[in-house]
Amino acid sequence: MPSIPRPRRFRRLEFLLRREALSLGLVLLLVTALCWLWIAVLARDMYGAMSGPAAWMMTPSWDTTHLLLLWAMWAVMMAGMMLPAAAPTLLLHVGAARAQVPATGAGARVPALAGGYLLVWALFSVGATLLQWGLATRALLSPMMEPASPVLGAALLAVAGLYQLTPLKHACLRACRSPLALLAGRPQPGWRGAFRLGITHGVYCLGCCWALMLLLFAGGVMNLAVIAALTGWVLVEKLLPFGERSARLSGLLLIATAGWMLLR
Repeated sequence: MPSIPRPRRFRRLEFLLRREALSLGLVLLLVTALCWLWIAVLARDMYGAMSGPAAWMMTPSWDTTHLLLLWAMWAVMMAGMMLPAAAPTLLLHVGAARAQVPATGAGARVPALAGGYLLVWALFSVGATLLQWGLATRALLSPMMEPASPVLGAALLAVAGLYQLTPLKHACLRACRSPLALLAGRPQPGWRGAFRLGITHGVYCLGCCWALMLLLFAGGVMNLAVIAALTGWVLVEKLLPFGERSARLSGLLLIATAGWMLLR
């Protein structure tokens, strides 16, 4: 039976969606790569000569410039770690935006969604900066941004592990794992609606992952292996079919590791 040709407008819409999805994917890949490049340059200098782009980290003065640079480091790190996890929502929004606004307006909505999402993690970076400041000024973190004692490391592992088992963690994780439900359940027109939707998605994502980010303090804030492991961990939880079960398992492993650190 011969196939029925689709109307030209549907073929044009499919072409636009494929083109925009590809363009968005390349932009996400480029932004993520640039974030990781900057993090890698800082980490290499920090664990090396400490005379280049990471030299400011070694200054004992916690002035405004130091705090702003530290916040920028955290904000870039969070963007590099969390943008890959937000990619499914952003890519789905390409189709939703084009379907709702066939002619104009769709182009601004996806950047607005990404901007709202990243704003949440930029605000989280303020909290992380203040926490690092507090820990460092009390000599609980070494100049290399690592725990000064195993007790602090064990406490951070225990907090992250316990949170992995809470109902709030799993409610936020289920929302993050269902981007289609998020987009369908909150239809908000225009780029302002997309920006608010990005904030909503970012809040769910923050509720899911904030405790995992504490592990950066436990393993070394600029430790590339820890950063890469956490990025992969977040992707497993959010994208793979067994993600929810892996969150519970990882919580138990973190608690067991914390106990081992205290008893050894």
